[in-house]
Parts: sequence; structure tokens; C-alpha cells
Amino acid sequence: MAEERTSGAERAGSIGFAGVMGALAGAALAGHRGARAAGVGAVVGGVALGASEAVARARQRPGEIPALWQRIAVSGALAAPAGWLAGRFAGPVAVGTAAGAVAGALGLRPHKVALGPAVGAAVGGAARVRPVPAAMVASGAVVTFRVLSALLFRDAQISLLAEEVPAERLPFVVPLEARSAYVGTRYVRDLATILGGTYTPAAPDVGIVGSLDELAGPEFDPAGVHPLVREFYEHTARFTLDIVPEWRLWVRPGYLLYRTLLARPLGQASVPMNQREAQRGVYGRIDTIVPDRDDVATVRGWIRSFADNDEPIYVGIYTTYRHGDRGYVSVGFPLPHASFTATLAPMARPGGGLVLTSHSKLDHPGHYLTYIDPDTRDLTSLGVHGFEERLDVHVENGELRADHAFSVFGLPFLVLRYRMTRKS
Repeated sequence: MAEERTSGAERAGSIGFAGVMGALAGAALAGHRGARAAGVGAVVGGVALGASEAVARARQRPGEIPALWQRIAVSGALAAPAGWLAGRFAGPVAVGTAAGAVAGALGLRPHKVALGPAVGAAVGGAARVRPVPAAMVASGAVVTFRVLSALLFRDAQISLLAEEVPAERLPFVVPLEARSAYVGTRYVRDLATILGGTYTPAAPDVGIVGSLDELAGPEFDPAGVHPLVREFYEHTARFTLDIVPEWRLWVRPGYLLYRTLLARPLGQASVPMNQREAQRGVYGRIDTIVPDRDDVATVRGWIRSFADNDEPIYVGIYTTYRHGDRGYVSVGFPLPHASFTATLAPMARPGGGLVLTSHSKLDHPGHYLTYIDPDTRDLTSLGVHGFEERLDVHVENGELRADHAFSVFGLPFLVLRYRMTRKS
């Protein structure tokens, strides 16, 4: 009964939000005709979008996201007031291009990032031939882009995997979130005050995994791993890492924007932009939490930061688990009230190396964005498709090396090249 009341309240909230957005959109679209027309537009827009949201929610099945047609309608409504405001300072081509660019950027896929401003510019150009309000230009650009994207890119970018389920139902998700708006290098220490147990900063001689034997499976025999590779994984704290980031040119502008607006304020996932930044020095440590009356760490947080000012690069919680006859590595990156998890399958590499990859036909490897309910600890998780990574740790000419490659929808965008040496 309580769950039904919660579901009903959430549905009412969604319908109310859609109604408000519809009212704002209607007022923006009709405002050029005067205050009376804006008022009528607000009423019509609010009722129409609220009603369509009610229909979409009524037809929505458990484990599904709202229907595409409703998501397109809402995005068009969101764009209208922004377009009305932008139209006070810019012409239709600029408004359309900006609206399309924002919609494309939110699509993440590089093809969509390129398509968005092109569609927006075309819609804005058409508005110069036959003048229409800026609100209509922005809304039309977003809706046109969303429809074209749905027709051209049919494979899903995200999918709802589970909604409000216990953590044990999703073993491939690391259910540890940040309890504040900032993650930062003190995350594991703050987590220890919540979970309890013994917190050890910069734990000596500890590894990001307890034992590579936990990863044994049909495609990986730990007995064949080079001793240096095993030592790195099981005793990571013994090593220093030199990093050389290699970003593809096309992704750099977007990454700079992401890092400035999101990563740095969040204190998470702020990778060096170039080797000059990396030469500031990178300090790495593993903080652990060991439960009371136990001697095995249940939380291993690998924290990387710039050596000169302790600015966070990333905070990753490393875990291993077994499912069926094979083991996996899951790395959770805490976010405010959420976690982004990379679950990787192990593969043997010639010469005693180890490859961890998210590219697999198995069910568990992949990337997952998960909201963690602060009261029930239940998880609502999205599968993030198209994003792939491959970590290749190997020995080259007697030296320990690693190549960490990332791609999105088949387009490589970053390789992090590491050289690992034992601390003196």
C-alpha cells in the first residue's frame, strides 16, 4: 500500500511538472501576440502537456522509461522559454544553432553532437525566410533533432535496468554514493564514519584487488599472469605511476567544458588534459575500510590527485565478485546520491598480461549509472550503452606498462598510458 501511494505521488509530481513546463512553453510560443494570447497559450500548453504526461505514465510498464514521443514533447517544451529569452539578444540562426547544439551535446554520441547544431542552423535559417518567434525556433530545432535522431540512431543509448530493487539484485553495481555535492579525496574517510569499521588512509602494501585468483574463469587463468602484473594488482601501493594522456582532438572542446562545469566542482573524474598537466605530478593512495572483527578490507578506494594541490583526479572504489564460473572487477565512481560503475571482464594477454574490458557478450560487463535511495538503499539503475573501456596491463622490456583505452559508440577518444615503477 505504501509503495502504491509513493508511486501515485511520483506520477502526480511528473504530471504537475509537465503541466508547468507546458504552461511556460505555451506562454513563450504565443507571447508575441500579446499578454492575452500568452495567457491562453499557457493554459492550453499546460493542459496538453500534462494530459500527454498522464497518458504516457499510464502506459508505462515497470522497468521502462517514459515513451519517446512524450520525452520529445517535454524537451521541446523546455526549449521554448529558453528560446524566447535568447531571442531578445540573438537572431533565429543563432537561437536555432544553440538549441540544436545543446540537444546534441545531451545526446552524448559524437554523431548527435555534430548533428544537433546542423539541424538547429537549418531550422533557424528557415525562420529567416519566414519569420517565426524565437521560442518556436528553439522548440522546433530540438523537436526536429530528436525526431531525426530517433530515426537515424535506433540503438538505445541508455536503458532502465532496474527500478528500486535491493542491491543484491545488481551484483555488477557498486552501491556506494557521495552523501554531499562534492566527492573529493576525503571520500573514503567520510564513508567510514557512516559504515563504521577501521579506516586506514594510504594503507601500506595493499592492492586494488585482494587476489587475482578471485577473477579465475574460462578466459582467464591467474596462474599464467606475470609476477609483476600480479604484484601490481595485489600490492598496488608499492608502485608509482607516470601517466601520459592522449586525447583525440575532436573530444577536447567538450571535455574542457565538462571538466570546468562538472568534474572540478564535483571533485571526481577530472583526468589531466595533456602531459604538461600530468607533469604537475600525480599522487595515488589506497584508503581502506576494514569492518570490525574482520581483517579483510571491504572498501578499497584508489584516490588519485595532483601532487601540488591535492586536486582530485578520480576516486574509484574497487571490488571483485563472482557470478557463475567467472570473476569480475567492478569499479564504482561515487557521485552525489549515485554511482557510476564500470564492470570489467578479465582476459588473459600473451606474455602474462591481464586485460580488463567492458566489451563482452556476457551480461554483466558494461557501465551503469545508479541512483541510491538514501532511506531504503534500493537501487534504480541505467545501462549506459556505447561507452567502452579496455585496461591492458603488461610487461614490456622488463617494465610494467598499462594502456587504458576509452571509446564511445566505436569512436576512440582517450588513451591513458601508464608506466609503473616500484617505490624506492
